Parts: sequence; structure tokens; C-alpha cells
Amino acid sequence: MDVSTLSNSNISFQLQAQRVEKFLLHTNEPFNFTATPSQPQYYEYIFPEGINSVIVKVTSPLAFPCTVISIQDILCPVYDLDNNVEFIGMYQTMTEKAAITVQKKDFPRSSFFVVVVVKTEDEACGGRLHYYPITPEEQPIQGNRSKLLTVTVTPAISSELYVGSVLFCLGVFLSFYLLTFVISCIEQWRQQKKGGLLTAVIGTSPDEKGKAVTPDSVLGSSFEGYSYGSLGNSSNFSSEAITDSMTSGEAAIAGRPMENVTCRPRHDSQSSVEEDEYDTLADIDSDKNVIRTKKYLCVSDLSRKDKRVLNKKYQIYFWNISTIAVFYALPVVQLVITYQTVVNVTGNQDICYYNFLCAHPLGALSAFNNILSNLGYVMLGLLFLLIILQKDITHRRALIRSDYYALECGIPKHFGLFYAMGTALMMEGLLSACYHVCPNYTNFQFDTSFMYMIAGLCMLKLYQKRHPDINASAYTAYASLAAVIFFSVLGVVFGKDNLVFWIVFSIIHVVATLLLSTQLYYMGRWKLDTGIFRRIIYVVYTDCIRQCSGPTYVDRMVLLVMGNIVNWSLATYGLIMRPSDFASYLLAIGICNLLLYFAFYIIMKLRSGERVKFIPLMCILFTAVVWGFALFFFFQGLSTWQKTPAESREHNRDCILLDFFDHHDVWHFLSSTALFGSFLILLTLDNDLDTVQRDKICVF
Repeated sequence: MDVSTLSNSNISFQLQAQRVEKFLLHTNEPFNFTATPSQPQYYEYIFPEGINSVIVKVTSPLAFPCTVISIQDILCPVYDLDNNVEFIGMYQTMTEKAAITVQKKDFPRSSFFVVVVVKTEDEACGGRLHYYPITPEEQPIQGNRSKLLTVTVTPAISSELYVGSVLFCLGVFLSFYLLTFVISCIEQWRQQKKGGLLTAVIGTSPDEKGKAVTPDSVLGSSFEGYSYGSLGNSSNFSSEAITDSMTSGEAAIAGRPMENVTCRPRHDSQSSVEEDEYDTLADIDSDKNVIRTKKYLCVSDLSRKDKRVLNKKYQIYFWNISTIAVFYALPVVQLVITYQTVVNVTGNQDICYYNFLCAHPLGALSAFNNILSNLGYVMLGLLFLLIILQKDITHRRALIRSDYYALECGIPKHFGLFYAMGTALMMEGLLSACYHVCPNYTNFQFDTSFMYMIAGLCMLKLYQKRHPDINASAYTAYASLAAVIFFSVLGVVFGKDNLVFWIVFSIIHVVATLLLSTQLYYMGRWKLDTGIFRRIIYVVYTDCIRQCSGPTYVDRMVLLVMGNIVNWSLATYGLIMRPSDFASYLLAIGICNLLLYFAFYIIMKLRSGERVKFIPLMCILFTAVVWGFALFFFFQGLSTWQKTPAESREHNRDCILLDFFDHHDVWHFLSSTALFGSFLILLTLDNDLDTVQRDKICVF
């Protein structure tokens, strides 16, 4: 033992050595002791036979003083000072809770020291940095810095539980594959039975042979619905004729018989399928403006373009998101591997914000359970892609045999956005797993980027159902989503308590909402140029001052007014409260808008005399229940990178499922299932229209 002093004169001191009676820690036996900055404590634990991994749990009734818990190999000297405790082994700061998983293979002597060091200040744990006086005569007031602690060493889970948990995940999500296969077989059998019945009905009358199969000829009754000024009998499309059909729209809706309505034939161009080379609408400058600004629109009015052009347009969604996924995921994987390597080499467990009370390592990974629970996103995303592929193949075969229902009935089938949604769900699983390799402040963006994508794609798909000709292109959509992600990064980095950022963001949010509302209300038939203010003043003068007239498109106006109220309220909340978790706030904006649009779609669908069939109704109910439970587990908050690592560990909890998965893992299971159910709702919602002519399906 070396003793030194900086004093000019000799100093007398007394050395007292005392035998430590309780130096060994035992499995499942809590051990209480007190530590101070001048009296650090350390104890030894020896692995019993048959135990290869343990969890060292340290608790204290006091949050402060800040403490460091270190796991060190049996070496001399022991690093038990504030300035060297971080030199070797694994360590983490603590206030009230700490937990470190220790594996026997990392310690050649099958034993280790548990070292407890009380720090001289609390800034590392989120506490206040004490004021230190300048004058040497005035002594700083440190208060009582002794801390009562309890150490408990418990066995970690066995390798059999690892295998059982993996099999549990595979079994749960493979059951969705089995259920989908069974439902598909039942549906195929029903379709064949229905097809045989229709063939029998048509074949009973020789006079019917050679006739086109229409809903009236098969079912023997006309369909009731809106005609919306169908132009099937017109040889050309003049603005005057169409204007006449607009003014007589109400009469056409009320009593126009089905026999007088013929669907507009579709002719595929063989010369080119590039949308930017030509527009498939005749008289583009006049016909578009008249058709799309009619008071009453049907789907046939907004599905007039060459279907091959639109298929190619919407397939770009899939190819673009696949490209984005590759370029986004590769550096992410490389970065999180680097993070995990740094944690393993340095032993600094303050880098990653795990739930340390339920973090089960496997190989180099510190929390394998948080990664495994993301398997559902990948498997259910792949299953959804397989379902869409089967639907796509079936529809193509129907087009090849010129099936009447595929050509002229139902919502136009475009599967590109569905492929993009399935890919986004798989990428959400992959990037969420990457984030949970080492969750912290700098890589939280990985966990939310494709959630923005999913919310945006769902809204686009819902809009595309009734507006296939005028939906946004993939380039515009992904550029907008890129801007959202850009602002998310800015908000995470600069948004905390930054009033200037929140003012700028709120202004952009409100302006973007107004521009999008105008785009949706006028179906894209407006221009943003220098004359926009003059036109706004003219409209206000003519419609509000000169004469008080209501909106032309009432239903659209109701949706947009509600949407603006919601978005302005969210912008005001953000400006006033300035939430610290900006990424979640931005995601909440997207989800609120998606839910609002979905509710509007359902209400308008029922108002239009349409119905929700059994399968989509069950999907809606099932998905709503699952989302409810999922959000309950999400808001449990097992850790938070908005606080210091020590403060985050105060939220840690034990595992709740199979002694392997925690609350956040259950959120992964339920949210992946709920997203899959949400996709199925979008896929099956309009199945009741598959036998309804498109000029009988209203647009809203």
C-alpha cells in the first residue's frame, strides 16, 4: 500500500485493516450494503455448476448519489475508483436500478467481481451539477453521499428457452400462412361453384349464346345506382354536351334506367405505354377540366387512361421503394454492427438503451429478444406480398380471357401500391431490428422511417381506389415522404425546446395542409402561379360577398375542413407544448390523417348505398382490437433515450411472456399483426363492388 501527500510537513496517519466477513455473493440471495465516494465496495461471485449465465441486479431506494456498477474479472488491482472504474469490464451508471447480464464464457476463472463506486457528482445520472466556490476558504456543500444498495444475482434463462421462444415466434406467424391458405382454398371453391352456376344459367337459353355477359343478363335485374351523366352514347366528347350532362345530373341519378347506360369501351394502345409521351384522354385541355370538375363523379370518369399506362405508373412505387430499401438498409446494418462492437469492446453499457431486466444476449447481440420479436413484420409482409401476387395473377388471367367483370366492373385493380406496402412492412421489421441492436438517440430514425412510408402509402392507396387517373406519381410521393423524414431528423437534432424550429415547422405544416386541401378539392385542376392570389380574391368575392353560395363539392369540403381542423390543432399543440419526442409527434400527425381519411371513406361508402362485406368487416373489428392492445403495450415505456441512461433504467421491467419477451416485444407482435390486418382491410374493403359497373360507383 502506497501513501503519498503534497504537504510540505510530515503528516501523521493511522492505518486500520479489517477482515471482510461477507465477501461472496450467492445465487438468489439479496445482499445489502452501503457505499460512499471514499468507500467503494466490491464483492465476488462464483458461477455454480450448471449455471452459464446470470443477471446481476442492483437496486437502491435513493436515486442519488449517482453510482457506477462494474463487472470485472478477478484481477489485481481492482479498479474501484471514480477515475478508473471504466477502464476494464462492463459498467453502467445507475440511480435506482441497474442490471447486467454476465456470461460464464467471458470469465476464465468462472468468477467475477461486482464493483460499486459512488460518484462525487450526479451530472452523469441527470442530476444537478453542484456549485463549487472559487475562494478556498469556502467549502462546497456535498450533503450525504452514502447510498444503500441491494445486489441480487439470479440465473439467466436456459438455452432451451431460447429455442422455445424462436419456435414460438415461427409458430405464431406461420399460423397466419396456414389460415390464409385455408381461406384461399375455401374462396377458390366458392368461386368455382359460383362460376359453374353462372355457366348453367347462361347455357339454359340458346338465344343467349354469343351475347356479352353483363350483370343484367346474368342476374336478370338492373343495378340501381348513380349514372353521373354517362357519355356512353356520345360519339365525341364536346364541352357543350358534357356541360349539359352536368346540369341534368340530378335527373340522371334519380330515374335513369340501367338499359340506357352503356359502359365506355377500353381500347389499349399498341404504340406506347409511356404516360409522359401522350395523354390517353381526348381533348386534353377541355375534357379533363370538364370531367373532373363535374358535381357528380363516378369511377369510370377517373379511370379513362390506358390501364397498361397506369399499371406501369403504379409498379414504379414497388421498384422505387425496393431501391430505397437497399440503399437505406445497408449503411444502417453497418452502423449498428459498429455500435454493438463498441459496446462489446469497451464494456460501456450506457451507449445503448435496453430494457436491461429483460435483455437476453445471443452471440455478439446484447438483446436478442428485441430483435427476434420483429420477425412478425418480415413474415407478415412477405405473406401480404404473396397474397397480392396471387390476386395479381388471377386478375391478369381474367383480363386475358376478356372477363366482363375484370374489364368493366369494380374498383380498377392496380397492385403496385400494394406491393410497395408489403415491402415497406418487411423493411420496417428489418430496420426496427437494426434499431434494437443498440437503441439510442442517434439511430431512433431507423425505427420510424418506414412507418412514415407505410402511413403515406396507405393514404395514397385509399385515394387511388376512386381516383386511379389522378393519384400522385411515385416520384412525387417519395419526394414528399423524403421531406417528412428530413424534418424528422431536424426535429430530433434541433427541435428540443427550440422555439424558432417549432414556429417554422408549424407554418410549413399549415401551408402544406392548405395546398394539399386545394389539390384534393379541385382534383388537381388548379395552378399555383403568380395569379393564385387574384383568383382567390375573385372566388371569395363572387361566392362569399356578392352572393352566398355553398361549396360545389360538399362531401369533399367536409373532409377537408375536418382535416384542416385536426392538422391545425396538432400544429398548435406542437408549437405550445414542443414535445421532446419529435419523431413520434410527426408519426402521430400521419396516423391521425390516415384514420380521419379512412373514417371518411367508410362513412361515404355507406352513404352511397354500398356495403361492407363479412370478411372486411371482420378484418376491421379484429384490427381495431389488436391495435388497442398494441398501443397499451407501446405506452408502457420500458426505456427512453430522452433521459440519461441511468434515468432510463428506472423504467426497466421484467419479462412478461415466456420469461423471454418484454412489453415492447409484445408491441412488436401485435403491431405487426395489426398492420397486416390494416393492409387486408384496404385490399378487401371494396369487394362488394366487384360486380358493379364503374359508372355506378361514385367518387368521394
